[in-house]
Amino acid sequence: MKRFIASKPLSSADLRQFALTYVSRYATSRHKLAAYLTRKLRERGWEEEEAPPVEALVAELAENRFVDDRAYAEMKAGSLSRRGYGPRRVRQALDAAGIAEGDAAEALRGAEVESTAAALAYAKRRRLGPFSAHFDDPDHRRKALASMLRAGHAYLTARRILDLSPELVQDDQALSEL
Repeated sequence: MKRFIASKPLSSADLRQFALTYVSRYATSRHKLAAYLTRKLRERGWEEEEAPPVEALVAELAENRFVDDRAYAEMKAGSLSRRGYGPRRVRQALDAAGIAEGDAAEALRGAEVESTAAALAYAKRRRLGPFSAHFDDPDHRRKALASMLRAGHAYLTARRILDLSPELVQDDQALSEL
């Protein structure tokens, strides 16, 4: 039987060490770092008289470029686009990470530019539309369209990809012109 051993409450030095360990290990945003530190404080408690300096610590790490919301947004948007997710899904992920509109703008523009390539990659990875063995099945087509919409692709983009013929997707030159 495991015994629960209560951890000692955090001090300023402990909080700083938690923050440095977290940013050295994970690509993160200011919002996610603040949420992590707040969770640690809730779990362990605070031993000092004054309030925990979470926001000041996050601001200091951002000022020293340990945390960069703009770089995080570009990395996250690029990763999601390469995996085949559309601009709407990219925006949702950046909003969930607490990225401000100004920091997310360039990443979202990149996702918009790459939206057709991302939709094509998604269809290929999930074997939808022209990549499917059930290309002519209306029920399969309806489910494929719904899947692409959930992945954040625009309706017209999803329809355009799903309307491609299976012969066309075999031609890499024709695909690069989409």
